[in-house]
Amino acid sequence: MNINITLILQSIAMMVFVWFCMKFIWPPLMTALELRREKIAEGLAASDRAEQALDAAKGQVDKILEDARGQASTIMDQAQQRRNQIVDHAKDEAVTEREHQVSAAEAEIQQSANHAREELKQAVASLAVLGAEKIIEKEIDEAAHRDLLEKLIAEI
Repeated sequence: MNINITLILQSIAMMVFVWFCMKFIWPPLMTALELRREKIAEGLAASDRAEQALDAAKGQVDKILEDARGQASTIMDQAQQRRNQIVDHAKDEAVTEREHQVSAAEAEIQQSANHAREELKQAVASLAVLGAEKIIEKEIDEAAHRDLLEKLIAEI
């Protein structure tokens, strides 16, 4: 065989092979590659969307935490105010109770003082009666009467 004919036949076989590949093999490969490229692009886009959603969620979490901190601070302030009210109320009750006890003690002191005055009046009256009896038993003498009254005053 001639080398020229072999080269021509091999060239024709190669052209048929290239045409066959271009007609039947290349389009499905290109379609598969395009589908794969689209899936990769969709995956990257989904990744970007997920990252944005994560950033938005982090922002919401920060906002919720800030709100929770504010509410906790408000609750603490209210609790502090309530504690102060309870302490003030207890102080007021203690002052009222103290005033009540002081007034009761003053009343008891006043009653004891009145009782002591009554006893003193009775003692003075009995001493006056004794003094009058002694004055009447003796003769009426101004100097003696004065001495007796001075002794009576000293006894009181």
